Order: sequence, then C-alpha cells, then structure tokens
Amino acid sequence: MINEALTSIKGIGPGREKQLHKLGINNVSNLLVYFPRSYEDRRKIFSIKELENGVTAGVVGTVVSIMEKKPRPRLSILDITITDGTGPMKIVLFNQGYKKNFYKKGQRLYAYGKAEFQYGSMQMNSPQIENLGTDAMPDTGIVPIYPLVEGVSQYVVRSSIRNWFDAHHTMDEIMPPEIRANHMTMNRYDAFKEMHFPSSSESYEKARYQLAYEELFIMQSGLALLRNKEQCHVGPKMEPDGVLMEQCKENLPFQLTGDQERAISEISQDMQDERPMQRLLQGDVGSGKTVVATLSLVKAVENGYQAVIMAPTEILATQHYEGITEFCKHLPINIALLTGSTSKKEKDRIYEELQNGTIQLIIGTHALIQDKVQFKNLGLVIIDEQHRFGVNQRAALQHKGVYPHVLIMTATPIPRTMTLSVYGDLAVSIIKEMPPGRKPVKTYVVDSSYKERLRVFFGKEMTIGHQVYVVCPLVEESEKLDLQAAEELFLELKDYFYKSFDVGLVHGRMNPKEKDEVMQAFHEGHIQLLVSTTVIEVGVNVPNATIMCIEGAERFGLSQLHQLRGRVGRGDIQAYCILVSDSKGDVSQERLRLMESTHDGFELAEQDLLLRGSGQLFGLAQSGLPDLRIANIIKDIDILVQARNDVLSYIREFGIEQLEKYMKLELEKRFGEKFLRILYN
Repeated sequence: MINEALTSIKGIGPGREKQLHKLGINNVSNLLVYFPRSYEDRRKIFSIKELENGVTAGVVGTVVSIMEKKPRPRLSILDITITDGTGPMKIVLFNQGYKKNFYKKGQRLYAYGKAEFQYGSMQMNSPQIENLGTDAMPDTGIVPIYPLVEGVSQYVVRSSIRNWFDAHHTMDEIMPPEIRANHMTMNRYDAFKEMHFPSSSESYEKARYQLAYEELFIMQSGLALLRNKEQCHVGPKMEPDGVLMEQCKENLPFQLTGDQERAISEISQDMQDERPMQRLLQGDVGSGKTVVATLSLVKAVENGYQAVIMAPTEILATQHYEGITEFCKHLPINIALLTGSTSKKEKDRIYEELQNGTIQLIIGTHALIQDKVQFKNLGLVIIDEQHRFGVNQRAALQHKGVYPHVLIMTATPIPRTMTLSVYGDLAVSIIKEMPPGRKPVKTYVVDSSYKERLRVFFGKEMTIGHQVYVVCPLVEESEKLDLQAAEELFLELKDYFYKSFDVGLVHGRMNPKEKDEVMQAFHEGHIQLLVSTTVIEVGVNVPNATIMCIEGAERFGLSQLHQLRGRVGRGDIQAYCILVSDSKGDVSQERLRLMESTHDGFELAEQDLLLRGSGQLFGLAQSGLPDLRIANIIKDIDILVQARNDVLSYIREFGIEQLEKYMKLELEKRFGEKFLRILYN
C-alpha cells in the first residue's frame, strides 16, 4: 500500500506541503493523479545563434543586463539580456517590474518560449524561466506542464512527483487479472510514470490508453453494480394493460405516434416484471413525452398503486398537472399538485390523503422529497429533466416506496454513445417522431443589420395575436455585462413597442417568485414579447408563441439552440426561429448553418459533441458521476464502449460478486462514500 503522507516524499516539508494543498493535493494518491495539462519538448537545448524566428525552443545563457522601462502608466517592461557566447537574446516581461530584483548579472538562466526576431535582435516574450545556479542543467526531455495556482511553481510539482518515483518502483495493480492480461501493455507503475515523464510519444500514447481504459472500466463497473443492486430487489409487479389505460387512450384528442406506442409498450413490459424498472425516456422537444408519462402513471393507479411525477420548476409542475388532468378527465383518479407555493392548509390535506391512499397520483417539485410526504403504496416514480436533480434527490423520492419502478424523462437529446456511458444503469426508450400536423419551425441565420426588419416582423406577428421570445446569451464570466445587454435590449424593445404591446424581462438575478410571475404573465398572454437571459425555463409551453429570436447565437451550443427552438411551434401555426450572429468564425458559421438545415435533435447533439467537445452535454448528465481525469468521453468513446462490454462479459463469466471484490476499494476512492451508501444502503 502507498504511504499517503505527502511529507514521506523527499523534499516535502510543511511549507511545500501547504503549497501542494493549494492545488487540492492532500495525499500521495492525489499527487500521482495530478496529471500534466500539456508537455513541452525540451529534448534539445539550442544555442542563441541557432534560433530561428517563430521557433519554440529552450536556451541556457548568463544575464548581462537588466533594464525596466515604463512607456506609459500601468505598463512596465522588464528587459533581461542573456548571452551564451554565440550571441545575445532579450527576455521581455510585461508588468512584472517586481521581478527585477529576482535576476542579477552573472546569473545562469534557462528560458523556454517562442523566439522572435524584433527590433534588430532575438527575443522571447514572457518565456518560462528557470534559475540554474552555477553548474546545474535544466529539465530536458519531454517535460510535463501542470495546471498551477498563484504561489506554486512547476518545479514544486515536478520535483515532488519525480522524487516519489525515484524512491518507489512498484504500484498496486487494481484491475482483475483477466482484464489486465487482455488490455494492459505495461504495469501500472510504468503507465503512471509515462504520463508524468514520457520517454517518447509512443509510450505516452500507450500509457494514456491504458489509464483511460482503467478509468472507464471502473466507472462502468460502478454503473453495473448500481444497476444490479436496483434489480436484485422485488418491486411492484403489475398486470397487463387494463380498462383504465384503454379509456385514457380513448380520451386523447389525437392518435399516438409509432414511437409513443413503442415507448409505452416498453414501459408496460418493465412494470409487469418484478424487478423495479430503471428506464430513461428521451424525447425531442415537443415529441409528446407527457402522454407517455400519463399512460404509465395510469397503469400504476389501475394496479392499485400510487404514482408520482417530479419536475424541476413550479411552472413545469403546473403544466404537467394541467396536461395530465386533461388527459385523465372522466377517469376515476384523484390527482393533486404539490409545490412550494401550495397553501399550508392545502399541504396538510395532501399529506393526509397521500398517507391514507385517497390521492392516487401526485405531481410536484422538490416539495415532494420533504419528510412530511408519506405514501401509502408508491409504485411508480417519474422524474422529469433529470439533470436538474442530483442522485440524492432521485434516491430520496424512490425511498418513499418499497422499490418502486422509476422512469426518468429528458428533453435533451443525448447521442447514443453518451447515453451508454452516462446512463449506463438505465434502459433507454427514444421518441423521435413528431406528432402529426406539427409544422417544422423555419430557421434563419441573420446578422445585426436586420434589426429594423426583425422588429417590423415581431410587430406583424403580435398584431395577429401571437407572442415572441427574444433570448440574450448568458456567459458566466461576465454576468453583469450580459445582464446589462439584456436590460438595454429590453428597454429598446419596450420603447419601440410602448404604445401597442407589453414587453417583459426575465434574468438569472431575479428571485424565483418574480421569475415565475413574469413567466406566468407571458403564459397567460398578458405579455406579448419576452426578453430573457437565462435559457427559458425547461419546458414551458406557450402554444401562442411563434417567434424565437436568439441574439449572439454563436455563444450557444447546438443542443441549447435546438432546445430553445423547441419552445415555439407547439401548435399547428407556422413558427420561426431567428439566429442573430455577427460572428465570422468558420466553426460558428458551420454550426448555425446546421441549425437551418437539421431539425433532428439527436443528429445536432452528435454534431455538437464533435464540434465543441463534451463539456456541456456531460455536464447535463453528470450529476453523481466522478470526474474523469484522463479519459475524454467523446474522443475515447471507442475505449468506453470496449470497457462497458468488458465489464458485462466479466460479470457473465465470473459473476458480479467477483467484480465487486476487485473494484470496491477503487469505487470508494473515485465515487466516494456517497456512492457506497447508495450501493449498500
């Protein structure tokens, strides 16, 4: 076993330990997985004479002069000239005047950076500098560059890791031997060492593959154990679809699509099994997931169980309540709505009737997780927009019944590959088909020169009684600026339409109650044009809205744009999505053109992954999974699928207990206590 104390490593005393703590490194294991963010090829030290313009290289030289200039207020330039006998070179540091006492004539320095020929001599602007002393030589080879914070140098991290490797020559293997034999080309110690100090690009690639595979194997083992835990319990086994379901289908004012039919049948099958269902229902915006949810809820009630659906916001919960009540009218089902704004008297009634079983179906927000909410016989839990709830909230609702069936709904189309990895513990049903009669939203990309034309167009649509959304991008770094931009736009539009139409504003800094009031007024048609900074609350249906205008559209991901577009065009009236962007970048242009030509959310999500990387999508799904340190869920999708298949075939061959024996310790390390509690509670 590894001695975890940082101070057990040569060169780390209390001062250096404090520095490492700043990087979140509290023990040796943390240090070893603190991987470099990039590498520099310092295999060759150049003489100054050999430097060519634009080449990134390292040189060693002696300081001959130090000069500070202040050409204007708030700008200082520090020039350090070094020479190595073949010629001089200038090191230029901007606004680092405090460093002029760091350097003295006669000092030997190593500078690594981009060489540029300027003002008649060779120079490097802000290179990496190491003070060498009289006879030392710099780190050569492929040198790791670590992410740092103020007050910690590369040297501290490098030397700490290097000293650990110098003192140790083995590391515990953690993978099952059968897996190691098939996938590991080097031992774990060598793989880690290659990640920190690569001997060549080839061996680095091998090490990276191996550790990415190990990481994904651990993650998939965790998901497999979770799924197994859920499925080894006995849940509410239900009868085939009965009269009540039939009546509910007859009540519907439309024909179900093939995808809806298929999803309902998959859910029904799952609910007729004694193993508790764990299913993800993915449907593009407006594809009619609520109907599928309603029929699933009715099935539970018909079998004598209570059912619940939890949504992330009050508005969405209220919408579900209205929709489900409409679909279930004339059916003998007692339905209730529970949110933060339900009155105390009403809440007390609901608590009582849930407990004695009078209420069969309840829709609500986080308010459902409170201790006072007790069910008599909970058989089905539906969670909408799962990514807005953490693992613990999902578990809290499940625990209100004895292993109820669970259905999770999301309107975020997630590519298959992603689904495999993130929802590895769930079966998946997908609804792609749109309900008949729905016209696709016409999408146009324009630049800001269309401002006047757009306003005339907004006015036209509002005159015939339609409504308009205008969305401004919100980027975390500059919330103030964005807010300002949104407020300015709101005032402009308000001023423009002041005689004829009401304009509202929603932004992230409003409290939920204010937000809800504005959204409600828009929903009820009192506000005709809504300016919003935040992505408009998940799922709010305003059937009357026909225009979605998105400012600074290049700042949104494709999936986000697609979600926003889905907020209009819910009825049979033609709707429009207008993407306003002045960006000239090729990638932005390509993405916005894709929006014009494609209406398939899943295809857009795949493209988004390719164009932007996984950050955003994974963020949606990541609640409760450990962060990946090496693997990249997109680029390494092949490794992921491989790891997943290997976990499943290992379980078939050696049993789940064997997998658990090998992986338990590692799972605890990666997923933490929380995961183990869910696994063993």
